[in-house]
Amino acid sequence: MEYPRIQCVRCGYQERFYRALEQCPRCGGDWLDVIYDYGRVAQVWREELPRRANTMWRYRELLPLRDDANRISLGEGGTPLLRATNLSLMLGTPHLYIKDERQGPTGSFKDRQASLAISVMKELGVTEAVLASTGNVAISYAAYSARAGIKIWAFLTSLVPAEKMREVAIYGAQVIKVTGTYDQTKRIAADFARRRGLYLDRGIRSIAARESMKTVAFEIAEQLAAYLGPSSPSVPWRAPDWYVQAVSGGLGPVGVWKGFEELYRMGLIDRMPRLACIQAEGCAPMVLSFERGLDKAEPILNPRTRIITVATGDPGPAYTFLARVIREHGGAFEMASDEEAFRAIHVLAKLEGLSMEPAAALAFAGLFKLLSKGVIRRDEVVVVNCSGHTFPVEKHLLGEDWFQTIEATRAPAPEEGLLGSLESLGRHAQRIAILEDDPGARRLLRRILQARGHYQIFEAENGRQGLELIRRERPDAILLDLMMPELDGFGVLEALQEDEDLRTIPVIVITAKELTPDERARLSGHIQALLQKGDFTDEELLREISERAGEEIQ
Repeated sequence: MEYPRIQCVRCGYQERFYRALEQCPRCGGDWLDVIYDYGRVAQVWREELPRRANTMWRYRELLPLRDDANRISLGEGGTPLLRATNLSLMLGTPHLYIKDERQGPTGSFKDRQASLAISVMKELGVTEAVLASTGNVAISYAAYSARAGIKIWAFLTSLVPAEKMREVAIYGAQVIKVTGTYDQTKRIAADFARRRGLYLDRGIRSIAARESMKTVAFEIAEQLAAYLGPSSPSVPWRAPDWYVQAVSGGLGPVGVWKGFEELYRMGLIDRMPRLACIQAEGCAPMVLSFERGLDKAEPILNPRTRIITVATGDPGPAYTFLARVIREHGGAFEMASDEEAFRAIHVLAKLEGLSMEPAAALAFAGLFKLLSKGVIRRDEVVVVNCSGHTFPVEKHLLGEDWFQTIEATRAPAPEEGLLGSLESLGRHAQRIAILEDDPGARRLLRRILQARGHYQIFEAENGRQGLELIRRERPDAILLDLMMPELDGFGVLEALQEDEDLRTIPVIVITAKELTPDERARLSGHIQALLQKGDFTDEELLREISERAGEEIQ
């Protein structure tokens, strides 16, 4: 068998990848990469991929496992790339896609990492291993290690939800709950492994962990080509313009970036995407360090976020890697508040039927901000990683003695942030008329209103029908498109102003039309608000209805 080569990022040392290394033999560097025969792999993939099963192991030639007999798999990878139909319409982004990693065996993209990492452990003869986690990694490793017959000691910060801890325990892993931050938990786990002489999972410094995440990029490039076609006649696959992911320690985007780099080297894509790395506002060392122009991240010692799975205060070498990539190739670091992430959960569930954990929703909250700032253009191809959704284990399955507790420090308890809540329309404006000729836009507006309360909604597909509807039903508020057949929105407004019984009904104009100064003057004084399609979120629409229309109807 022809082995790939292993290379030290610090000094460039190389050797054949025939043995397990944690450090460079020459300089002691602990970031080692694997280099493959990309020409041979490209030829094999072009010939054989169409016949292979739809899991991450279809890309076997670029995964560093020497013997397939050691492979531990539960069918991970092969997750769908979903077109965000309703969300795209709301945001004015026709090419918005969601990589639905919730559909992994344990409900998160960490299943890819666990499959390769546990397979490598089996190949090394490991029978007992230690890891630190904020939840999803421990769940995945516990499941895969059970299949491999490896005992896992899972050190989790006490802030991890009890449901996630129970899920780790149900697979037979030994749960150690640490009262402290995640960074303290990692240090305690490393000390425990050293004293016991046990194998320690090294997270982002692990070759297997980083290499596993490449498969997300491979799948996206294949799937985008199926949706949109290759980006040029010279390549078979397609890279997005942007790849967006919530970031804690940074393993995901680091691995995904290498995946796209390898596709580019093999001639399967013709350009690289830009990365958007989203962090929680209460724990954003990458964002803050990048804003200060730092090459090394300044740690956040006391994370202030309720989204515990992304509360990594010290991202270590991942920040240096990602900051370099974003400076050289474009991209962005962005942060979003817990409340913005919680609102995004509601938006995605109610518009796209996707229920996700807060860490996954954080990526969408960041996307909304980057779109509103104009960092991401609305006509670009964007893929967002919906990284996880896990389900609680029934409490009675485990009894009482399923975890041990270690007191790391007397650190103060984290602040209790407010849960994000969506605004209510209140008792006013219960009868809403939608005048819009685009059935997709009508459906979106209706869906937003239905998701927020009990409203009586009337619809018309052109201005003439809309006027008849308004005169018949006397709605409390009107959502009006300007560009409609038979009678446009300007004509509807003029007719309303001429009718003393109708002129006081609040009107909110929602339009894709770029208005001239004369057209804006025609609207002035006759409407409550003007919203540009693609420039508003559902919260802003609701705020306009509740605060403006509601006040007028009192």
